[in-house]
Amino acid sequence: MTTAALPAVAALLLGASFTSPPKASVACVECHATSTPGIVSDWRLSRHAAVSVACADCHGTEHKGAADAAKARLPGPDTCARCHATQVKQYQGSKHALAWAAMMAMPTFHYQPAVLTDGLKGCGGCHAIGLREPADQRAISRESGRDYGAGSCDSCHTRHTFSVKEAREPQACKSCHMGFDHAQWEMYDASKHGVRHELVKLGALPSTASAPTCQTCHMQKGDHGVMTGWGFLGVRLPLPDDPQWKADQTTILKALGVLDPSGKPTTFLEVVKGAKVARLTNEEWQAQRDRMIVACKECHAEGFVRSQLKRGDQTLREADRLMAEAIEIVAGLYRDGLLKKGKEQRFDYPNVLQFHDSGSPVELRLFAMFMEHRMKAFQGAFHNSPDHALWQGWSEMKRDLVEIRAAAAGLRRVRDGERRAKP
Repeated sequence: MTTAALPAVAALLLGASFTSPPKASVACVECHATSTPGIVSDWRLSRHAAVSVACADCHGTEHKGAADAAKARLPGPDTCARCHATQVKQYQGSKHALAWAAMMAMPTFHYQPAVLTDGLKGCGGCHAIGLREPADQRAISRESGRDYGAGSCDSCHTRHTFSVKEAREPQACKSCHMGFDHAQWEMYDASKHGVRHELVKLGALPSTASAPTCQTCHMQKGDHGVMTGWGFLGVRLPLPDDPQWKADQTTILKALGVLDPSGKPTTFLEVVKGAKVARLTNEEWQAQRDRMIVACKECHAEGFVRSQLKRGDQTLREADRLMAEAIEIVAGLYRDGLLKKGKEQRFDYPNVLQFHDSGSPVELRLFAMFMEHRMKAFQGAFHNSPDHALWQGWSEMKRDLVEIRAAAAGLRRVRDGERRAKP
């Protein structure tokens, strides 16, 4: 924020309002009122306009006219931190800040068309909320002529209103947290939490009725340090005490490339640590579990809260039993030479993070079982959506397992038939 804007901030706190742009942005507003009127309209509605945060405060002063529009700087967290230091610091410790790194960590990420990643029409469209390495920023700038930002605060506070009220609504999370592998919006929307929120908005319940949002649980008191107990991958270290679950999670870690077939850690473990897509110490996991208990106790008795969270853990355990069996079946096909390793596979073991780049129908079924159905099973349980936990999750995993068994048996029949046919 410019020095000139500081008196305006003080005036706002005393109840004043502003209806005209600050001198530094008069020319910007006059031009953009014609060329991009929606931007100007949104800015006029914003708190920024009310406290005289000028266009140049966020976009710099190099852009003077239509011919040099590419010189307008797109702000990132460092820009926002000049006024919102606490929120930016919290964000920097969150899983949102690591979203770009998590996307880049996927083994076959570079197989996807650039338009779906750097072009922000696929994974990159949501993962742009994460911080990027300077090299990534430079590559994007060279290709497109613009830097789409690193750590986009406007993923939630959309420009140019940058509304806190907007970001507090669960719909702000909907754009990214939905669909194939992280259907949290659908789970929340179908849960009693989501239904009560909708009924409050419709006036069927009083405005003071308890109606938790995504932010109620995951951004308590506005804390931007969003993190979850089980992480995206639904695995943790140390492994569970239950012998069967421990064995199943070990198998899943092998299929994630974190452990080699003998159970020894691989170099990919460091990538998982860096992207924080799993909790790798009991202290990390317990801290997030305790945080969730605090949120739930606002409406529920602690005993009920703990029992429900434990049932979520148990649902994950049941899903892992099915997942591990399927992984071992496919691993057997590699060992028997009935499946060939993909270009990114170091071991004779399936890699469920190959996504749609797997080379056979049975591997693609395993990928869907892990990335879609297992996710829906355990995330649905924690989001109180029975339909996702059962029918869209665990039940689909049962079907996946039947198909994988049948496919494996079919491949072996073909091999045995070929052997018998040889003279």
